[in-house]
Amino acid sequence: MRSLCRTIDCDYLGPKFAAAYLRIEGDEAAFVETNTSHAVPTLLATLAEEGLAPEAVRWIVVTHVHLDHAGGAGVLAAACPNAIVLAHPQAVRHLRDPAKLIASARQVYGDEKFDALYGDIVPIAAERVRELGEGEGVDFGRGSLRVRHTRGHAKHHFIVEDEAADTVFTGDTFGLAYPRLQRAGVFAFPSTSPAGFEAEEAQKSIDRVLATGLRTACLTHYGAYEELEEIAAQLRPWIDLSEQLVEVARQKGPGAVGEIEAALRARMIQCAEARGLSLDAEDWKVLELDLELNAQGLVAVAGR
Repeated sequence: MRSLCRTIDCDYLGPKFAAAYLRIEGDEAAFVETNTSHAVPTLLATLAEEGLAPEAVRWIVVTHVHLDHAGGAGVLAAACPNAIVLAHPQAVRHLRDPAKLIASARQVYGDEKFDALYGDIVPIAAERVRELGEGEGVDFGRGSLRVRHTRGHAKHHFIVEDEAADTVFTGDTFGLAYPRLQRAGVFAFPSTSPAGFEAEEAQKSIDRVLATGLRTACLTHYGAYEELEEIAAQLRPWIDLSEQLVEVARQKGPGAVGEIEAALRARMIQCAEARGLSLDAEDWKVLELDLELNAQGLVAVAGR
């Protein structure tokens, strides 16, 4: 039986920034993450390269409904008529009716930028969306896809255990590890973007990833890594710092975002130097958005 896991570059905000994954077991296929509707043609083209039609897609799995992970789920589901979309119980309603997600994102980005980033976000028929509770799974080929709920980045987040591939798909639970930054060894940092960051839960979620005992972690941002213990060790001090910066924001209010971003930037330089990584201008282009969003996320947490 053919078993395959392919990393698909969704070309979101540039190359190798956000991934989706195509899993094939025999004559069945599954996508983990969808990115936006703009990425759907690339996902379907990758499926075709493997000699499979859209009708072969049995499952579409989204780790959470942030739009760079699930914005294309409705368009992809429409193209894959036999697929069922799997999501966290708290995410299901947004896939069936994405109106609130769309309105919120349009308010933040404006219509022109929203359309450029995300394209069409369409509802999915209720009977084609299935919620998965903690520890629940579905059959897939010779194995299964099983989920573990992982708060810390978002309350409606889960990771996906795939024993047949010896892989766990981690969404944003297990940090960001952009390929450009891996030239001196694995280099990862967490996402604390608005507005679901919880430091204690983020640490527990790292424990849950490690507890799977699986060989490879597939990060949405970006790629497959076997150095799970090393990634965990890098993420934990970042999360501790983020917790401290939430307290700074509580004391100083929304005006602290610049100070917090500067603290995150200083830590980034410190961590890179410790790895023997000299950050150049192109590296900072990759990092700027996350530094900004992470700072905004910590201020948002402080204001809750």
